Amino acid sequence: MNEYKRILVVARMIQTCRIAIQHGVSLAEKYGAELYVIHSVYNPFGPKEWGFNTRALAEEYEKSIVDIKRKLAGLVDAEKTKGMRIKELVREGEPTGEILKTIEQENIDLLVMLAHEEGRLEDLFFNKSNDELVRRMPCSIMLVKKEPGPVIE
Repeated sequence: MNEYKRILVVARMIQTCRIAIQHGVSLAEKYGAELYVIHSVYNPFGPKEWGFNTRALAEEYEKSIVDIKRKLAGLVDAEKTKGMRIKELVREGEPTGEILKTIEQENIDLLVMLAHEEGRLEDLFFNKSNDELVRRMPCSIMLVKKEPGPVIE
């Protein structure tokens, strides 16, 4: 098995990505690797040149970016172990492109992300980009299955 020096964890949905971050932390500890966590936010309004009718939407979008950064920092802080540094990255743009760009810029050896299962709402949003990432991946990839939830009878 290769030794990984730089590991990137994809945090797509802040509420459900804790398990992927936990896997990233475990691998970073094992290999003494640098750990990065990325969350990419797609801007539905296009460039920063907001029109008159979208000003309120633009302000709401900017607030959501601040909120995402705060939540991601809290999640990462909860998973840090003594002495471990985790670099948090929040990127604005098309998620697949931003992830691939970050892999190249940071010289990432391993990408860790959740494997989304069919029939889930996330699959509607993320399965295509997961497939695209796997096909275009310039480094190794680890797909992490979510832990099963409680059984409801």
